[in-house]
Amino acid sequence: MKYIDHGSVVKRMGTRMIVNKVFKALFFLATLFALLALGVLFYRIFTQGIGYLSIDFFLNFGSRFPEKAGIKAALVGSLWMMAVVAPVSLLLGVGSAIYLEEYAKKGKINDFIRMNISNLAGVPSVVFGLLGLTIFVRALALGNSILAAGFTMSLLILPVIIVSSQEAIRAVPKDLREASYGMGATKWQTIARVVLPSAIPGILTGGILALSRAIGETAPLVVIGIPVIIQFVPENLLSQFTAMPMQIFDWAKRPQEAFQSVAAAGIIVLMVFLLLMNSIAVFIRNKFQKRY
Repeated sequence: MKYIDHGSVVKRMGTRMIVNKVFKALFFLATLFALLALGVLFYRIFTQGIGYLSIDFFLNFGSRFPEKAGIKAALVGSLWMMAVVAPVSLLLGVGSAIYLEEYAKKGKINDFIRMNISNLAGVPSVVFGLLGLTIFVRALALGNSILAAGFTMSLLILPVIIVSSQEAIRAVPKDLREASYGMGATKWQTIARVVLPSAIPGILTGGILALSRAIGETAPLVVIGIPVIIQFVPENLLSQFTAMPMQIFDWAKRPQEAFQSVAAAGIIVLMVFLLLMNSIAVFIRNKFQKRY
């Protein structure tokens, strides 16, 4: 019979408890630091920009004078751009994920495609701006229009949506698929009525993060030549426009101190826009989580 040294066991357990407490304290401090930095950021933005939020701020266009500057053109332009980005990126992203997970044959080619899609998710946004400049602005002659910007931003967030959608589809239990096939459903009926509804919460989670990135990116818009200040709102998808990140960037880099407060007001509007968009997506996600 093997002799057990109880003293050694107690000592190891004590060491593990100490290590556990140390890491728990480190993780708590990391979380506290992140929340503190976020709180300071919110406090500075709101105290600096809340005084410039008014009806005129939403009705005025950009101006050289901070007291007359408004975000109307940028806000409307961002709405137009997201009206292109959301359907294009979600349809292409989810469609690609369905093909790769449900229809494509498993093998080296499929693994190579997946690996490259995952790598594209980490490519700097300015590279996608150059791609959009080459293809949409010059080759397709769309200029610095809403369509060119929307397609460029769709390319930017497409890898993230594909990867997250693949993970969500892969997480659907095989038993659900087999039960659907056992009831006589076809492959597409199984995907449309069983797999996709079950995967929608995960798909929307990735979509929320991706769309949030798209609306806050500035580098691709700068590369494709989106103007900073315009004195009109877009009329169609081929119209010129500006977006909130571009407008905020222009205000923030100006030397006048008053424009820093105007930029803070623009950031508040952008954050509210993001929260509203994310809230809608979270509501849809929670609704499907309760059903499936």
